Amino acid sequence: MLIIGIAGGTGSGKTTVARSVIDRLGSGKVTFISQDNYYKDHSHLSLAEREQINYDHPFAFDNELLIEHLKQLKNGQAAQAPVYDFTVHARSTVKTTELKPNNIAIIEGLHVLSDEKLRELLDIKVFVDTDPDVRILRRVLRDIEERGRTIQSIHQQYLTTVKPMHEAFIEPSKKYADLIIPEGGHNEVGIQLLAILTEKYLTGDRTWGEG
Repeated sequence: MLIIGIAGGTGSGKTTVARSVIDRLGSGKVTFISQDNYYKDHSHLSLAEREQINYDHPFAFDNELLIEHLKQLKNGQAAQAPVYDFTVHARSTVKTTELKPNNIAIIEGLHVLSDEKLRELLDIKVFVDTDPDVRILRRVLRDIEERGRTIQSIHQQYLTTVKPMHEAFIEPSKKYADLIIPEGGHNEVGIQLLAILTEKYLTGDRTWGEG
């Protein structure tokens, strides 16, 4: 199984890139995994306590479970991924998502390239690079419309955790990328190139870039 990791800052267009590649390759060939569903389970804490957690730090993610699931998929076994509810900052206690082994797995998330053990499982490493002003505007709209946040809470979180964690961990992880796609889902050439590389990789063709 070919595993593609797509990282980038909040609102950079990681999911759009992943979905666009899946559309080109065919959904039947690809298992899609969002790192967002692997936030650590803090259901034992009160909502007020959960709201104080730094969710933009790499340690906020249960990468051990994610790595375990990726290994299961590589071994041809299905895995039950958690489902995270952003409105209450907790995993669902009643829902999981079945991940089925496939020809390709695409995992996208803030810190897909920040963790060395996770990087070691990736065959193709991608970083989506989008201007900060575009990313923050996308995040504001998403958090208000989809996650029930107020503009004040978004502003505070951005200044206290989102921006500092991006500068400390996410931006530096770009150096590990095999492919950098500027402007995310608007970069048709970059998306098409990733799809072509993926198809060549699956056929055992490693000749790109030669000559």
